Amino acid sequence: MLDGLITLPWWGYIVLTLILTHITIVSVTLYLHRSQAHCALDLHPLVSHFFRFWLWATTGMVTKDWVAIHRKHHAKTETAEDPHSPHAKGIGVVFWQGAELYRAEAKNPQTIKNYGHGTPNDWIERNLYIPFTFYGIAATFILNFILFGFIGITIWAIQMIWIPVTAAGIINGIGHYWGYRNFESQDGSTNVINLGLIIGGEELHNNHHAYPSSAKFSSKWWEFDIGWLYIQLLVFMRLAKVRRRAPQPTRLIHKDKIDLETAKAMISSQLHVMADYAQRVTLPTFHEELSTIDARYQKLVRQLRTALVREDSRLKPSHRQHLQELLKNNEVLKTVYEFRHKLQELWNEAHASHERLIQAIIQWCKEAEATGIKVLEEFAQSLRSYALQPAVQFPK
Repeated sequence: MLDGLITLPWWGYIVLTLILTHITIVSVTLYLHRSQAHCALDLHPLVSHFFRFWLWATTGMVTKDWVAIHRKHHAKTETAEDPHSPHAKGIGVVFWQGAELYRAEAKNPQTIKNYGHGTPNDWIERNLYIPFTFYGIAATFILNFILFGFIGITIWAIQMIWIPVTAAGIINGIGHYWGYRNFESQDGSTNVINLGLIIGGEELHNNHHAYPSSAKFSSKWWEFDIGWLYIQLLVFMRLAKVRRRAPQPTRLIHKDKIDLETAKAMISSQLHVMADYAQRVTLPTFHEELSTIDARYQKLVRQLRTALVREDSRLKPSHRQHLQELLKNNEVLKTVYEFRHKLQELWNEAHASHERLIQAIIQWCKEAEATGIKVLEEFAQSLRSYALQPAVQFPK
């Protein structure tokens, strides 16, 4: 009995542990995150309840608590009210004590009341999953011991720390501290790595913060979101329905007029447009102008590469000061930087009349083309080709 009912080779226990913990990750990203917290995905009741049961048995997390805390994180990102911001609480605290931060916030009744709406409230949730969270964890402990003996306890222990380390530590901590950014959102979110395999696609955290209600987390062709792969499989089996995806810019080669469709396409793809501006205008201009700067200052200037495209609210005071000095002494970079801000201001016209918005875009393009900066002229001309993305049809 001490060896359990099932005996596996050493590698078998490793594979089994990876499978079990992966199911937990999939339950978190598909059910708790994409379906419940952001309503980007509808799951078949059987699939939804399997995930609920699995999370009760392997984590003891309550759907309403998790959803409320995550929604508050999006509403209060990087502020003192963010339940787990590494910028507010410190990267060490969030990485190592992420689970404790979650439990502390779960005891805040105002958080649960304000952000926990729309989550399951059926008989089994009220009478088992919420009041007896420890029962599921204890049942898993007993089952693991019966099936695998003492090695089963080790497997259980790994199951228990998997979410605190990966979700609470890596995503909530590192995912707001280190990595690369496709989109300059107003928070500090980052993509930890471009392959969303281990944590179900949650590694692509900057993409998610840019478009929170999207069921798909990958954005570039070289990024992979395994969670999206599972969603496609569930959709094919008619066990899920995608409600929303992040907009993707559509360009029509022969479209050469700025009209209402251009304006709507730019508004819906705002972060894509700004990212495109950074790649096609700001950074090429920066590298070209770098060669004209005194060699003694090039090292310092290189450090400002990111500052040129970073959201203003995310700039460090020292970088902001050095950036202003750089722009003061380089007219081309100053022009490109100013037109970036003018481009951002176009979105302030989104609530104005259609005619006013169209005229604002036309005026921006006219002024950009008159600067004599080739990459800026080409970018302005390319805006005419923006069109609305055809609606994606998903199986019913």
